[in-house]
Amino acid sequence: MRYRQQLADAASERNTTVTIGVFDGVHRGHCYLISELLALSPPDHDSAVVTFINHPASIINPDFKVSFLTSTSRKIQLLKDQGVKIVVPLDFSKSLSEVTARDFAQMLVDLLNMKGLVLGPDCAIGKNREGDAKLLEQLGHEMGFWVRTITPYTENGLTIRSRIIRQSISDGNIVHANSLLGRRFLLSGQVVHGDKRGRELGFPTANLSINEELLLPGDGIFAAWAHINGKRYMSATSIGIRPTFGLSERLVEAYILDFSGDLYGQDIDLKFVERIRGQEAFANIESLIHQVNADVTNTRAILTALEGADSD
Repeated sequence: MRYRQQLADAASERNTTVTIGVFDGVHRGHCYLISELLALSPPDHDSAVVTFINHPASIINPDFKVSFLTSTSRKIQLLKDQGVKIVVPLDFSKSLSEVTARDFAQMLVDLLNMKGLVLGPDCAIGKNREGDAKLLEQLGHEMGFWVRTITPYTENGLTIRSRIIRQSISDGNIVHANSLLGRRFLLSGQVVHGDKRGRELGFPTANLSINEELLLPGDGIFAAWAHINGKRYMSATSIGIRPTFGLSERLVEAYILDFSGDLYGQDIDLKFVERIRGQEAFANIESLIHQVNADVTNTRAILTALEGADSD
């Protein structure tokens, strides 16, 4: 089975303290759980996170669709940035969904040398989510690992969850999403050729190809930081279908302020700061150009206010 090989490939010679979850976004609630994992992990243990490349719910329920906050590679890096020693991304398959909690726990013991298991408040493993904290504690007594359940991280009575952040981003509420993430929401993409309408209007934009599995903010104009070849630029970023031109393809286009040069084929990281306005259809090109000038002015004002104190 592929999941067994993925676990075996990550095997540590040392004992491990493990936690399990999707960890989409690696938001502040996740970071709290990771901090508890690190605190509970003895000095002679490696901390380990077992996560999933696809969402388990999409296998259990084929009608379930989710757009991710982070790619798998970025999720792995964010977890390691928190201090996690081992990150094991698993392909969640139909066969894995049918593995019992006992068998899955035994795999973690056999393949990862698991001696401790740290559970988030919603964590349950095994077929039909049978492996709750009570059952896992019983299995731990048999198999030689301890179990700790971590209370949820809350702020103003709100438990921070990936689905809440996804909803905020879909609504265009980037400021709220960023506060729950604990950092700027990021989209990465390669610059590809577009129809050059922006250039014709006097605002040449970088048209980004984004992984279709990733979540896009709700349509509108956003102030964002664009990171290109290790340098940071201001960006007035448009997401939408450009209704003024009667188009239907949803695009991510970044007008990079104070930049000149060829960006085709280059990778850009966009870190979203604030939504300036929603998507609009304009009666004529002159009205559109007037609004884009205002958007650029607003973008510059928003980001200039942050420039001295914001390293993101």
